[in-house]
Amino acid sequence: MGRLFGTDGVRGVANADLTAELTLGLSVAAAHVLAEAGTFEGHRPTAVVGRDPRASGEFLEAAVVAGLASAGVDVLRVGVLPTPAVAYLTGALGADLGVMLSASHNAMPDNGVKFFARGGHKLADELEDRIESVYEEHRTGAPWDRPTGSGVGRVRSYEEGFEKYAAHLLAAVPNRLDGLKVVLDEAHGAAARVSPEVFTRAGAEIVTIGAEPDGLNINDGCGSTHLGLLKAAVIEHGADLGIAHDGDADRCLAVDHTGAEVDGDQILAVLALAMRERSELRSDTVVATVMSNLGFKLAMEREGVSLVQTGVGDRYVLEEMKSHDYALGGEQSGHVIILDHATTGDGTLTGLLLAARVAQTGRTLRDLASVMERLPQVLINVPDVDRSRVSTSAELAAAVGEAERELGATGRVLLRPSGTEPLVRVMVEAADIDQARSVAGRLADAVKSALG
Repeated sequence: MGRLFGTDGVRGVANADLTAELTLGLSVAAAHVLAEAGTFEGHRPTAVVGRDPRASGEFLEAAVVAGLASAGVDVLRVGVLPTPAVAYLTGALGADLGVMLSASHNAMPDNGVKFFARGGHKLADELEDRIESVYEEHRTGAPWDRPTGSGVGRVRSYEEGFEKYAAHLLAAVPNRLDGLKVVLDEAHGAAARVSPEVFTRAGAEIVTIGAEPDGLNINDGCGSTHLGLLKAAVIEHGADLGIAHDGDADRCLAVDHTGAEVDGDQILAVLALAMRERSELRSDTVVATVMSNLGFKLAMEREGVSLVQTGVGDRYVLEEMKSHDYALGGEQSGHVIILDHATTGDGTLTGLLLAARVAQTGRTLRDLASVMERLPQVLINVPDVDRSRVSTSAELAAAVGEAERELGATGRVLLRPSGTEPLVRVMVEAADIDQARSVAGRLADAVKSALG
């Protein structure tokens, strides 16, 4: 069996790859690994369980709850809430673990299960490996240690979770949003109820799109992976800005008043300067990944902000932040982590802080985002290839070397296997967009040839 955990939990087509049986078994294994410390401390272990609105989340949630309760874990079901809400509530309620059912920005047929450790933190690789090992051991025949009688877990709905999370978000906003008109694209996802609520309470006039989830329409032509509707709505309503989330609302992208996209790098740049002004940017440092645009690095250098770069994945950004007590980090895709207020990317929080900066300065988002100039960057996803051989293919290494020689010091090349999908991402940055497209196209062909 290959490794089940990818860069963001276990994902697959619901009821095909990610079955009720697998989900139940993983939940029992997670209970044994993550809740055992709570048991030894003399109290009944507790888990917070939430999901996005996907139809498959209904039966998968039942499997998670059954697995946890059968292992002696009390379960608090918070219903449909964003991933960062489950992480926050896991920490705020002193739970031993949290479980979120979501495939984030993936299409509706997919789903995923991700676990949070005590405190609401994403799992380190070694904890994921332990959960897999325990799951596989029992899948192949070793019996579970099953409690009976009063030892089984109890299950109840925790409807207070919505208000507790909303209050937490509002407490993090440094100033009100009065006078702003904001369009919110909720991707028919997990933030469809809570995001409009908190923006309204913070003082903004809001227009919502993608805020009517029916279990089947999540991420369907809307949200952070499809900004067309948001751009049109911002212009139509004369809004100051637009905010887009993905299905589980752990990311945020934005649109300025002209309909132009503001990506994660630009959002990080705006928030870094705002936080430094409030003396909240510890060590005057921001953490980003190697996928960040070169223009972001140059802008931070110009503004006197240090940049630390990590491998791709918000978990690696978070690890770096926690190791050195940095306050701000994120990805170009819109995962932004404000460590004083969240243990993971929080799209609603990011959107609130971005809007607060616009309201506080009286400047347009377009003006604020102009602190950095994005260099032309082309990203091509190459599907249906053996992503495991990216780092070992001699043919591919030769193609990359040739591309790097052509670009010289004015650009860069990055190839990486997706952690959640069967594809390889080809990224090329250059001073000239035509050159970037040409090099990226040739590299994508090389990936197909070498790994197809």
